[in-house]
Amino acid sequence: MELKCKKLPGAEKIILFLFLATGIIMLFGCKIKYSFTGASISPAVKTVSVQYFQNRASLVQPGLSQYITDALIDKCKAQTNLGITNGIGDVNFEGEITDYNTRPYTVGANDYAASNRFSITVKVKFTNSVDPNLNFEQSFTRYEDYNSNQDLSQVEKELSEKIVELLIEDIFNKAFVNW
Repeated sequence: MELKCKKLPGAEKIILFLFLATGIIMLFGCKIKYSFTGASISPAVKTVSVQYFQNRASLVQPGLSQYITDALIDKCKAQTNLGITNGIGDVNFEGEITDYNTRPYTVGANDYAASNRFSITVKVKFTNSVDPNLNFEQSFTRYEDYNSNQDLSQVEKELSEKIVELLIEDIFNKAFVNW
């Protein structure tokens, strides 16, 4: 059995060539790195730094500052290929915890709270020395609701971890996913 290849006419060769050339240019000509996380980071950005997040909330939870700082560092390590630096990196995060509270959320019978809302607010300053147009200073707030039959001390650790995870996701997305 003999296979014969069909020769392409001139116009089809040109179209195929243009299609392949466009694909190659798009593949290698991009100036932005893309990852499976959705992060888009300029190749000129090599390092990231995260300064210690001070706790300036009226109710201070010991260890929360370090927990948020470490969680943001871990997120940057896991989701980017940037080097972590102790000084000031090409991109830098700094901020503070500005609010840590619980409040009644819904009212039940006899005007007692049926559920409470536990929230944490973090003010973040992000500086990108490579592209200052991406700099921002913004507060991020996340919350979790819990049954008023429970004391905050019973659910605080679990809820804090959930809230911090959501806050870190929001901060990371604002800095690197540009949404």
